[in-house]
Amino acid sequence: MHVESFFEPQTKTITHIIVDTDTKKCAVIDSVLDYDQDAARFSTESASNVIKYIQDHNLKNEWILETHIHADHLTGAFYLKEHIGGKVGIGSGILQVLKTWVPLFNTENDTPISGEQFDHLFDDGALFSIGNLSVRVMHTPGHTPACATYIVDEKSAFIGDTIFNPNLGTARVDFPGGSANDLYNSIQRIYNLPDSTILYMCHDYPKSDEAPLKLITVKEQKEQNIMLNQHTTLDEFKNKRSKRDKTLGAPRLILPSIQVNMRAGCMGRKKSNNIQYLKIPLNIL
Repeated sequence: MHVESFFEPQTKTITHIIVDTDTKKCAVIDSVLDYDQDAARFSTESASNVIKYIQDHNLKNEWILETHIHADHLTGAFYLKEHIGGKVGIGSGILQVLKTWVPLFNTENDTPISGEQFDHLFDDGALFSIGNLSVRVMHTPGHTPACATYIVDEKSAFIGDTIFNPNLGTARVDFPGGSANDLYNSIQRIYNLPDSTILYMCHDYPKSDEAPLKLITVKEQKEQNIMLNQHTTLDEFKNKRSKRDKTLGAPRLILPSIQVNMRAGCMGRKKSNNIQYLKIPLNIL
């Protein structure tokens, strides 16, 4: 296995390409569509960098994977699928997210709550492959109900927002469907993986003179994570997480991100004037 990682500096998102070097088949995890909220304009530079790498290395893309419905960036899944193919997959917990958010945005006409806009909904424990690489899906809810971790060949895990850089801690749990209890239990599942397991991050927030942390071992997280290490009790974690979440505002791109990401990256149907629109519900955050 080879992993090629791309850091998007505006949203601090890390997109990973998992490559089976034997078959030259690959998968993309947590892609990004660039979005200028002030101008209400999206662009495809970040996604195009991923496409270029895949094409330059003569790879065949099999999957476009989401670790959850992101609230801080728009997924590039729809655009990637058009250009490099592959099936879009997400954890089956997405069904709970859709039931919560689709009525709020009033987008039932173009956001099926059945999840059919995704090619595959992975149950906990589901198995699939990327070329000759074996992938096991482990549901890791807590940040959102849809969060899932993808474990490749039982040696590497792509964990989404569940755990951050040890000096930052863990994901927040104050979104609808979030749960400190669930997140604690999910992280225990990750910590029960072998200490040598490599954890690939979805975000990092480095200082201007630092490189982003893209990967870390289970052992290092268990020893160093300031929010939840190997000795942290559930009550201690709930207290720390609650205090921290009370200081956090809503992510800047939460409203465009969630409604687009629930459609697997589609911007929605054009209106009679041939223009697409995103909805901004008022006084709901």
